[in-house]
Amino acid sequence: MPLNTIIFGLSTDNDRQKFHFSRRSLIPSQKNALWQIESGFVMTYTYLEDGTTVALGLWGPGDIVGEMLSKIKPYCIECLTNVEANILAADNLQQFTDALLQHIHQAEELMLIRSHKKVETMLIQLLAWLSKKFGSQVETGRLINMRLTHEDLAALVCSTRVTITRLLGQLEDEGVIDRMSLNRIIVKKENIWYYEI
Repeated sequence: MPLNTIIFGLSTDNDRQKFHFSRRSLIPSQKNALWQIESGFVMTYTYLEDGTTVALGLWGPGDIVGEMLSKIKPYCIECLTNVEANILAADNLQQFTDALLQHIHQAEELMLIRSHKKVETMLIQLLAWLSKKFGSQVETGRLINMRLTHEDLAALVCSTRVTITRLLGQLEDEGVIDRMSLNRIIVKKENIWYYEI
């Protein structure tokens, strides 16, 4: 049975087996396969019994995601933007090993960010990390064009949406960031170093 008859609600480019997912849709889990992101951004997450969302990672073009790379259940892959992805069979050991190492490295980076005692410091460190990993250079700094909501940022630093909204406003007032339309953020490089010390 072809994959596109198993996966409902998505479109595919049959020539290259590229699947298209809309913003905020979930990429379906595949038992013996992984997804390679071609374009767009996704967040992997789980949730606790009380409904609290716990972010597991953020991934962009070239990254590989899938339930096979995690022991966490449930394991969800949500599209933060429109996403194009290819499905990969998990029989390529080198590709699987590379993806696993990438997941370990990102987990360590997020663990370090979350280890700070103050939410403000965690948020600053997260924005700096996002701008380095996913940002693009613009005239006034580095643009994080992932359309992360305040709730997404809260999940990444284990905080609340209200706290993140307040802190983003404070950082904007202090000239550390510029908030753009569609939940995009410009991190002003010259101002972020003060907070990273």
